Amino acid sequence: MNNFEVLGISPEVLKAIGDLGFETPTPIQEKAIPTLITGDKDLVALAQTGTGKTAAFGLPLLELIDEDFRKTQALILCPTRELCMQISKDLQNFSKYRNGVHVVPIYGGASIEGQVREVKKGPQIIVGTPGRMVDMLERGIIDLSLVRYVVLDEADEMLNMGFKDDLDTILSDTPDDKRTWLFSATMPDEVSRIAKNYMNNPEEITVGGKNTGNANIEHQYFVVHQRDKYLALKRIADFNPEIFAIVFCRTKAETQQVADALIKDGYNADALHGDLSQAQRDYVMKRYRSRSLNMLVATDVAARGIDVNDVTHVINYNLPDEIENYTHRSGRTARAGKKGVSIVIINMKEVHKIRQIEKIIKQPFTKAHIPTPFEVCEKQLFHLVHTVHNVEVNEKAIESYLPKAYDEFADLSKEEVIKRFVSVEFNRFLDYYRNAPDLNAEEKKGDRGSVNSGVVKLYVNLGQIDELNFGSLKQFIAETAQVSEHDVTWADLKNTFSLVEVRSNIVDQVVEAFKNISYRGRRVRLESRGNKEAGIPRTRVRSDRSGRGGYGGGGGRDRNYDRGGDRSGDRGGAPRSDFKSDFKPDFKKKKKDAGFSGTKGFGKKRK
Repeated sequence: MNNFEVLGISPEVLKAIGDLGFETPTPIQEKAIPTLITGDKDLVALAQTGTGKTAAFGLPLLELIDEDFRKTQALILCPTRELCMQISKDLQNFSKYRNGVHVVPIYGGASIEGQVREVKKGPQIIVGTPGRMVDMLERGIIDLSLVRYVVLDEADEMLNMGFKDDLDTILSDTPDDKRTWLFSATMPDEVSRIAKNYMNNPEEITVGGKNTGNANIEHQYFVVHQRDKYLALKRIADFNPEIFAIVFCRTKAETQQVADALIKDGYNADALHGDLSQAQRDYVMKRYRSRSLNMLVATDVAARGIDVNDVTHVINYNLPDEIENYTHRSGRTARAGKKGVSIVIINMKEVHKIRQIEKIIKQPFTKAHIPTPFEVCEKQLFHLVHTVHNVEVNEKAIESYLPKAYDEFADLSKEEVIKRFVSVEFNRFLDYYRNAPDLNAEEKKGDRGSVNSGVVKLYVNLGQIDELNFGSLKQFIAETAQVSEHDVTWADLKNTFSLVEVRSNIVDQVVEAFKNISYRGRRVRLESRGNKEAGIPRTRVRSDRSGRGGYGGGGGRDRNYDRGGDRSGDRGGAPRSDFKSDFKPDFKKKKKDAGFSGTKGFGKKRK
């Protein structure tokens, strides 16, 4: 027996959700459906992302609409196009055995002409984003005068994105006697205002505590030096061979930079942010849902509405601007009752923010350590062994190839075959992590960042004016010194010079290689800044370049905001290789477009 039957769901809808594997309602569904299915109450429902809210309002909505009446009877508002499409798809799946139900998604970034044609067919349910809905209303395309039910999904996020005025405009066009169902993960003052102004004595249900996090999520934080954040991200990924994660960044520029760097370093990753076209976003999400990607690097806004099962990790490359948004980020994992891990990578000055988040979500964080090179290599080795042990063998397909394979291994013992087979895949990890430094930073008052053991900081008189970025500078140094690019671990590009870090075991080779090197007709000066822990003396390699420019660099800073979209912060000069973005805007200068965007385009000014 399907447990949804006792909630009053009709046989046709029961059959549809049974096809989807729905048998037992989640807590929010169990509480909301009996209340909503009567159709005579307003409702405020507080529940975390991933708890099944779409079915909680979607199933009773399907029971209440008249499928023979081809007018818009229900309106669902949500913050992003991804969530809009997801809700529409879910409702279509729920109603597949009710042929008269027509659901239309209305969102920006797609052809408005096609959406207009769909609206004119008379959908009973419209699912829309606020911006495009206002556009449709102003054009006189959508008629909300007969709407009986309005659902506000992710209400807190719509307000965070600046849709307050749009919501007021839309709701004022709906009948006064409609029923309003508000679903939200948190209950800030603005959400309470909507409930007060547009709802009539609403019933309130809460799954978990107000503003609390999902109890199935394990929260961890890692403390590293700011410059080591990207290295820490890679090491966390390497330590979790089966990772299927969303990596959150603050800005669109940072999101693209991190994704480009991961791709360059051989990871299956891609970016999702507001500068992508709808076709690009759809392509990225298709790859992620099919697990062609292991890591999706996204902004907060772009990730809203991502409903992907079995996300193992949420990684906060930076904490969100609004601490409360951490709840939305972490809710991308541990969906539908499963378990997940939410990771925060912070520097030592941000530890106090962890305590603030703990108070908000009412759950503790565990301080974890960035895995050591040995731990990563061990984890990767046994993952490979486990994979080989459990691989499915296609006996019929491989049979004809086995005799030659057996002949090739005839002179090797079983132990030798195992060692060599494992080494084929494993050697690259051993090579990469040989002499890799410990990335963990100690939490202690007054610590300003100690010298990273195992690496040496170098000064080089090349910078942004030479149209270099982290990737191209790293490649130039590696090719000139004939070392691996992995040995160049960090760079901070200024206007006329850069600071780079290389592994201590190859610093003499790098310095020696640059004694007589020119770049675009100029002599290159490279010098070691010294490393007492590594016992390496300060070395100078002089050149004839004038106009050193000191240790300044940079340029104007500007922070831009897209209405209802991602917050994008760009600053003068190329970003650091650690992709730091927690700067303060320089309101005195207000230079427009004073920076570079994207790892692949650091050398070109934005037009």
